[in-house]
Amino acid sequence: MSVTVRIPTTLRPLSGGASEVSVEGATVREVIASLDAAHPGFQDRLIDESGGLHRYVNLFVDDDDVRFADGLATSVPDGQTVAIVPAVAGG
Repeated sequence: MSVTVRIPTTLRPLSGGASEVSVEGATVREVIASLDAAHPGFQDRLIDESGGLHRYVNLFVDDDDVRFADGLATSVPDGQTVAIVPAVAGG
């Protein structure tokens, strides 16, 4: 299943400067694994040592935050877009 991943500016050096890349995967976890296989370094930036999503990274599948779905097991339908959005803090 081919999906598009939107890459934020801060992570674009890992994707060779590309703002979007196409990878395969039926779940968010599979998409991240494919992304890391094609562009090494993404797994470390997105997944923490316990195997979960880093708390400072938000992932969206079709505008739905995966934290409110099935997390890394969230389904990613063919042709869908996964957006990586770094968390923003401030006050």
